[in-house]
Amino acid sequence: MKRRLSLFSLGLLLLAALVFVLLRSGPLAATRVTVSQVKEGTFSPALFGIGTVEARRNWMIGPTAAGRVLSVKVDVGDSVKMGQLLAEMDPVDLDQRLASLDAATARAVSAQAAATAQQADAAARRELAAVNFRRNQDLAQQNFISSGALEARLQEKASADAALQAAQANLQGAGQDLMRLQADRAALQQQRATTRLLAPADGVVTTREAEAGSTVLAGQPVLRLIDPSSLWIRLRLDQGRSAGLTTGLPAQIVLRSQPQVPVAGRVARVEWLSDSVTEERIAQVSFNQSPVAVSVGEMAEVTLELPTTGKAVLLPGASIVRQGGTTGVWWLKSGKPVFTPVRLGASSLDGQVQVLDGLKAGDEVVVYSQKTLSGESRVQVVDSLVKAAASGAAP
Repeated sequence: MKRRLSLFSLGLLLLAALVFVLLRSGPLAATRVTVSQVKEGTFSPALFGIGTVEARRNWMIGPTAAGRVLSVKVDVGDSVKMGQLLAEMDPVDLDQRLASLDAATARAVSAQAAATAQQADAAARRELAAVNFRRNQDLAQQNFISSGALEARLQEKASADAALQAAQANLQGAGQDLMRLQADRAALQQQRATTRLLAPADGVVTTREAEAGSTVLAGQPVLRLIDPSSLWIRLRLDQGRSAGLTTGLPAQIVLRSQPQVPVAGRVARVEWLSDSVTEERIAQVSFNQSPVAVSVGEMAEVTLELPTTGKAVLLPGASIVRQGGTTGVWWLKSGKPVFTPVRLGASSLDGQVQVLDGLKAGDEVVVYSQKTLSGESRVQVVDSLVKAAASGAAP
């Protein structure tokens, strides 16, 4: 009997220990959570993003027709002035064709001069024929000459008229030939000019992509230039955290090469087209004063300062969860978690979020939980989930 009582007592102790373990750390144990109290106050919201240094104005210098590079006059890093010769393409036979057109133009000028003289001669002959016809017409009316003689004078006048019209047509044709040759020469001269690659503006050479002797296609760059005074940051911001992004916002820029020296800037432009793959919005941030020794393509961290809000209800951003497509928080009501939808406003970089509707100051919300919560969950408030897990019990 004593042995049975001992075994029974031992079984009760084991059962009690098992229940204790299940309730304290097993699947039936309460979910450990950390909480925070909703507060009322003001804060300065901000946006944060990563960007790269780019040049707003840059140029690709190359030929308008395929050809061979004859020479390159500048190198990477050189500063150039507007109109400066940067490179030359091989003109091939353009100079010879220009000389041929010059000779043809000179001949056309001579032909035009000859046509002008012919027109003057034809006009004089026509005037003489007209005078003779009028004189003979008067004589015929007085019966001093026969009608046949008058008809001969009329024929001479008609022939002179036809000769004048032919001379005028020849002069017009000579003028048209001259205009055609002049247009051909102007086009060829323009083509010859494109073999000289000139700087379109003051800038700095960033890349040299072809050397003398290389064959390049039309539009293929030989050199690339940038305007160093037009540097700005191409900034990417998460679409879900870009509320308030607009032009004119002040910015603090931290360049990767100069992490200890923040640079002031301002949002110059907000792109209409977002990146649908990365779900990011794109903005261009200009420098208030261009920094020294900055390189194109350099990474930069940018913080945009939004206007300070008035008095508002604030809660930690870590407490925000999504339940069934609805944004909300787990509100502790009489020790039980209740999912409460909220309408949010701006957020700050220290993790605070403005609550526009759904909570009031003094409410307690769950910030972190040991596992996913539900409306039936039992919770145990702890100071830190890490300390609680290390000790195996709530403090």
